[in-house]
Amino acid sequence: MSFPWLTVIAAVPLAGAVAVALLPSGRSLLAKQVALGVSLVPLVLTVVMSLKFDSGSAAAFQFTENHDWIPQFGVSYALGVDGIGLVLIALTTVLTPVCLLASWRDAEEGRRSAKAYFALMLLLEAAMIGVFAATDVFLFYVLFEAMLIPMYFIIGAYGGAQRSYAAVKFLLYSLFGGLLMLAAVIGLFVVSKGGDHAFLLQNLVGTHFSPSTERLLFLGFFAAFAIKAPLWPLHTWLPDAAAEAPPGGAVLLVGVMDKVGTFGMIRLCLPLFPDASKWAAPVVITLAVIGILYGALLAIAQTDLKRLIAYTSISHFGFITLGIFAMTTQAQSGSTLYMVNHGFSTAALFLIAGFLISRRGSRAIDDFGGVQRVAPMLAGTFLVAGLSSLALPGLSSFVSEFLVLVGTFTRYEVAAVVATAGIILASLYILLMYQRTMTGEPTEETSKLTDLTPREAWVVAPLLAVIIALGFYPKPVLDVINPAVARTMHQVGQHDPAPSAEGVGK
Repeated sequence: MSFPWLTVIAAVPLAGAVAVALLPSGRSLLAKQVALGVSLVPLVLTVVMSLKFDSGSAAAFQFTENHDWIPQFGVSYALGVDGIGLVLIALTTVLTPVCLLASWRDAEEGRRSAKAYFALMLLLEAAMIGVFAATDVFLFYVLFEAMLIPMYFIIGAYGGAQRSYAAVKFLLYSLFGGLLMLAAVIGLFVVSKGGDHAFLLQNLVGTHFSPSTERLLFLGFFAAFAIKAPLWPLHTWLPDAAAEAPPGGAVLLVGVMDKVGTFGMIRLCLPLFPDASKWAAPVVITLAVIGILYGALLAIAQTDLKRLIAYTSISHFGFITLGIFAMTTQAQSGSTLYMVNHGFSTAALFLIAGFLISRRGSRAIDDFGGVQRVAPMLAGTFLVAGLSSLALPGLSSFVSEFLVLVGTFTRYEVAAVVATAGIILASLYILLMYQRTMTGEPTEETSKLTDLTPREAWVVAPLLAVIIALGFYPKPVLDVINPAVARTMHQVGQHDPAPSAEGVGK
């Protein structure tokens, strides 16, 4: 029997969460140290597993595990990864220790236990790894719902002044999406007539459905994923949740957890319901383009630093969804790479914004100004993170955004052209934010701000290193992603449009 890489990678933070929770009360520092040490183990294991991953393999999934779980209903404990799942697990295991280190002083004894906060972060990591590795649809659904529990408490117990409202809104939206997905899972079981391993993804791909049934099942899954992503107009929970969550929680929420929505679209919606996906594509692409522009315009209008970053993510998720449903190799590869790049750039923005807010005691953009005079390293790292978010050439997001737009243009020219306006708007909301917070003369309050501490520098440095490295050399990640994208395109029955010969010879 081969080594159960995926089970171990998910089990380590789960066991760590239990260990941290069982530590004696009042041992906050020990809890933080244990949590940080535990979070590094999945990272090391993921690096080793990635080195063993064979991007040239013909197998749909690697590092597979399959055990009967609820045999009466054909439910299996089945795990496996392709290139898409692998890079998202890597994103999760990199960002979790970064968030734990960044949150060192965010959850002190008093309002709630610091050890509970760090245990919840590890529990969330375990659930997210499981979702990205699940190859049984029912197991995917269970873990999809399980993620809500730690995030609800992270927002509700450790968030800002409106934390209770934001946590409940997040939970209600997510539970409604989960309810629709559960109905679709039950429908899938009934239509496929159950049997052994009835929910195994490999067994369900290629199942024939009547057109109406396939569209209903697709809509059940897609609605859940669209809420999670979040896709306009199902996005309204995100600005509240991200703004009120503590910085580390906001990073895992927007940088990783919301990727489960777009991951579900490419992992389940397209392969299981190819005809319905093609049927819905024009509408989904329209919603995605609206989301790109809507999120960017609202970001420009924000006066709250964290809400501004949250609205930029709504725009970015519009690009990711656009690329998925454009159904070209370039666009889908760009979307998957975008999930990774957005995770790092958004993590840097939220964490540096958190450092600023903790120093100033305010999230209002107008309460800053002149920060680059008194804290040049803090301002410089914030600028690099912002430039990555607006997809400046040479930084990571540019490659993924370029691939999405070029791949979309080959099939949906108008959508691609309109979506490019999002690039212009991104320049406005990032540069205006930087100008309002960092330039000019320091105020009496901002003149007292300190620069990055060594701990904060250790938090930001790996994020910026990845942003720059993937901006100049994304090939290793694309080499892992591309075979999985090609397999998805084959399952959907789509081919890249043939190059147009119009104008040749003129």
